[in-house]
Amino acid sequence: MRHNKWSLLVLAMILGLVLVACSSGSDSTEEEEKILNIAERSDIPTMDPIMTEDNVSTQWIDTVYEGLYRQAPGGEIVSGIAKMEETEVSEDGLTYTFHLREDAEWENGDPVTAQDFVYGWQRATNPDNGSFYGNYLMSGKIKNSEAIFAGEMDPEELGVSAPDDNTFVVELETPVAYFDSYVTNANFLPVHQEFLEEQGDDFSLSPDSILSNGPFKMTEWKSEEGWTVEKNESYWDAENVALDGISVKVIKDSDTQLSNYEVGDLDRVSLSGSQVSDNQTSPDYHSLTESSVFWLKMNQESVENSEYMENLNFRKALAKAFDNEAYVDVVYGNDSEPVDYFVPSNFVEHPETGEDFQTGNEELSYDVEAAQEYWEAAKEELGFDEVTLSFLSQDDDVAKNISEFMKTELEKNLEGLSIEANNVPWSRQLELMREKEYDLAVSGWGPDYKDAISFVDLWVTDGENNDVGYSNEEYDEIVKAVKGELANDPVARFEAMQEAEKIALEDAVISPIMQRKTSVLYKGNVKGLDQLNPYGNNYSYKYVDIE
Repeated sequence: MRHNKWSLLVLAMILGLVLVACSSGSDSTEEEEKILNIAERSDIPTMDPIMTEDNVSTQWIDTVYEGLYRQAPGGEIVSGIAKMEETEVSEDGLTYTFHLREDAEWENGDPVTAQDFVYGWQRATNPDNGSFYGNYLMSGKIKNSEAIFAGEMDPEELGVSAPDDNTFVVELETPVAYFDSYVTNANFLPVHQEFLEEQGDDFSLSPDSILSNGPFKMTEWKSEEGWTVEKNESYWDAENVALDGISVKVIKDSDTQLSNYEVGDLDRVSLSGSQVSDNQTSPDYHSLTESSVFWLKMNQESVENSEYMENLNFRKALAKAFDNEAYVDVVYGNDSEPVDYFVPSNFVEHPETGEDFQTGNEELSYDVEAAQEYWEAAKEELGFDEVTLSFLSQDDDVAKNISEFMKTELEKNLEGLSIEANNVPWSRQLELMREKEYDLAVSGWGPDYKDAISFVDLWVTDGENNDVGYSNEEYDEIVKAVKGELANDPVARFEAMQEAEKIALEDAVISPIMQRKTSVLYKGNVKGLDQLNPYGNNYSYKYVDIE
């Protein structure tokens, strides 16, 4: 999310999360407030649910809003505003009827109604609003969404309706096997139309222009400094929210984060590089498994160097010229897994055999000799001896280490190649990747829902998250079938996605690097942050507690 959610996400690799309980006052008889203190490496790019494309935004949108369903720790889908046990599904799988709880309220006391969902979903599909994920998520799934994005129908004709305040009906173009996890995405959140229209262009830009209906509400947000959320007493399930608040500081330097943890200012912190080996024997150390996969992006629509980036031999040379095992060791120093694929392992299984999606692929594995053969072939085809490529990355210390590593590896192994680093703030990196104004970048994807199509759908021609300019008709046809005619044939659908991944790797659409694990330190009195969600937002703060 995306997943360049997931689309995608160097920042996601390097979150620092920290916790502390603070006294609520000088009176020793007063109960201590449960305040979770967290360090992030960048500001939140957006708090508008339909504009999120990264997991920092998605994380905090999920924290202050609630949709039909919610993800509990471990990926379990539970009731949100909709009562899951009462949801009705038509026999053909094309109509879902959700029954909303009557006690759900917005932060201002107004009830959350089915019309709020209708408006929120219509807003996501309105092409005038420029949602990055709306088209990607809804087209070909929600009735009429594709025609609406194409400007052929009005958003009001989307296949959603509200027969009454507490009944929300969704009509689909084709059955969606993963629908329950699908609707937990931020683009499917309700929106209070009157409040949004009152805010106008200021909507979601400050705490005063955000109206919560979730476990927490935003009370402070200072650009590049941090933000604060407090427990939302208007939330329907507030009695089961343990934390009184979460305080977040933007700290870009890893050593500064760790020193804050060591002196007790932070109670949880992510580790990278030598920090991992230095702290692995600590009782506070933990390694958390993720479904996020990271890769080297090679932009075929580069403004400066498209002639080179469009060449298959050129891309294969780049893809095979760096050591991803060394990358993990140097940049993260933990047990993240070097990979040769882009759909994660241990994520989804074959519907009949139970075999993991990943069965092995060495198409783009590290091989300097093969890389140099591809490089010489590219030089002959394109007629060059030297070329300079830009490497886009974030501006924190870990991202700069990534830039330096890739520069060293690629220049060392490919004669005549020069790499120029372009380190920018995270929000700017997202913008430049979206606009395809870069040559190379390390990014990744965390799934938006529990299905391999969350990854396979990334590389369709002109797709919303296809920021590498890849196009292959055979690949497009397979993905189209997976989302359409194969929807009711689980085995054929699964195996078609495996074939699509194979095609994309043969075309060197990207060069896989690693499936990430996150190394952290945290205190033993913090509960509920000992695992990462398998898709969507990383953590479900509703369920976090401090003993």
